[in-house]
Amino acid sequence: MTRDNGKRRIVSARFTSRFVTPGNRKALANRFAGRTIESVKRRGKYIVMQLDQGTLTVHLGMTGRLLFDGSEDKHTHGVFTLDRGTLVYNDSRQFGRIIWNADLSHLGPEPLEISYEDFATRLKKRKTHMKSLLLNQSFVAGVGNIYADETLFASGVHPLAMSARLNPAKIQAVYESMRRILSLAIAKGGSSISDYVDAHGEKGWFQLEHQAYGREGEPCVVCGTPIKKILVTQRGTHFCPRCQSR
Repeated sequence: MTRDNGKRRIVSARFTSRFVTPGNRKALANRFAGRTIESVKRRGKYIVMQLDQGTLTVHLGMTGRLLFDGSEDKHTHGVFTLDRGTLVYNDSRQFGRIIWNADLSHLGPEPLEISYEDFATRLKKRKTHMKSLLLNQSFVAGVGNIYADETLFASGVHPLAMSARLNPAKIQAVYESMRRILSLAIAKGGSSISDYVDAHGEKGWFQLEHQAYGREGEPCVVCGTPIKKILVTQRGTHFCPRCQSR
């Protein structure tokens, strides 16, 4: 959140969206006023700020941005005035959430922390399509649509392959590809397809590395077959029909 890692105190907060902050927005703002931000961490797709009392949790949804000293505009639905600087929450589609003391107990293990043995055991207990499983935040927390497609492409697994039927070699390939791709994406600052920027408004570069996501109709980088797009769990899903044959 800050470049000098210093703590910040929330002087005041204000909210304007009944979707991003459902319920009594004034009461919510009062809960945050005067609280000190002790630490900022990520849990799955949530930004979790540990306060001296309670937690401030933010889920960005599809179009949310949490910007340090960012500019306010018509899509601003949350402003935290700090003792030094501001945190501005912008969200054009208002799918994100700002939550006091969020319960995140439903989330599965972190994909970069789970062991292969635990990953394989959890996978074999599920009977669902692999794309759906990777998007299921109770299975592993934090894999989104882009990285599910990239993981399955890299591991040669069809998005509609059934999880319980994968052989050990394929499970290992999915596990290793997931960890490698997420690590590389973090190093590249994420994928800025439309709205994504970091806390300082800077775009990521991993979109330049995509081999499946967003490449419908383009030749596969491995075999030249046109990349195909289908819907899985109501999410656009990109794959190579040849390299990821069922």
